[in-house]
Amino acid sequence: MARRSRHRLLLLLLRYLVVALDYHKACGFSDPKDHHVVTAIEYQEVILACKYPKKTVSSRLEWKKLGRGISFVYYQQALQGAFKDRAELIDFSIRIKNVTRNDAGKYRCEISASEQGQNLAEDTVTLEVLVAPAVPSCEVPSSALSGTTVELRCQDKEGNPAPEYTWFKDGIRLSGNPRLDAQSTNSSYTMNVKSGSLQFNAVSKLDSGEYSCEARNSVGHRKCPGKRMQVDDLNISGIIAAVVVVAIVISLCGLGVCYAQRKGYFSKETSFQKSGSASKAPTMSENDFKHTKSFII
Repeated sequence: MARRSRHRLLLLLLRYLVVALDYHKACGFSDPKDHHVVTAIEYQEVILACKYPKKTVSSRLEWKKLGRGISFVYYQQALQGAFKDRAELIDFSIRIKNVTRNDAGKYRCEISASEQGQNLAEDTVTLEVLVAPAVPSCEVPSSALSGTTVELRCQDKEGNPAPEYTWFKDGIRLSGNPRLDAQSTNSSYTMNVKSGSLQFNAVSKLDSGEYSCEARNSVGHRKCPGKRMQVDDLNISGIIAAVVVVAIVISLCGLGVCYAQRKGYFSKETSFQKSGSASKAPTMSENDFKHTKSFII
């Protein structure tokens, strides 16, 4: 009895699995294994394949681009939107003739029976678009003082995958490890190929030259125009001489003011101003007197 009950239980489980698989296919749920990734280089062509064995007259096809909002790519037997002029349908697949970085994303094809409206199958494709780097922006200081820390920056925002960076001095490639570079005159710099920075911990006059940076990925590479950096030594003796001259000038000015105060030049000038104002007062009074006298007469 126990064996028969177990046998019946196994049969029931098998039937349940068969029904579940049929429901899974009927409702059109996609198997994660069916999801595949297609890689294309920008401005070249790519085919988004919808893996369905046979095309029948009664089958209906729809292509959608998934994202924040769902947009139709192929709907009611016609290509839609930006794909009208640069794509074509091949069986259930779509051929994009001139793919751009904006086309990157996840796509889904849905095949259903046109008479019954029942989903027969669906397939999901992820399109990755590879983009070559643009001309990177390079930041190189025009001048620097010897012994200071100087950082040069290089960056590209368009390349996919993210590019790696290489710096050149006077047209010669700088090694990632300056100690292993026989042409390097400064072993204190560090280069980050991921971020694009070139940092001198203690820059010297020998580091003067023209610097340029190259951004490179699997699609292509671009280089920025060279920029010159001039490194000068700090003139300590000149600074000391200038400070001494300024101190002497200030001291002479102070001595001159003290000498003038002792000789009474400032007091004589004040008394002269007072006497001048006093002498002007009678003149004004005489004029007023004459004017008054003529008025009385």
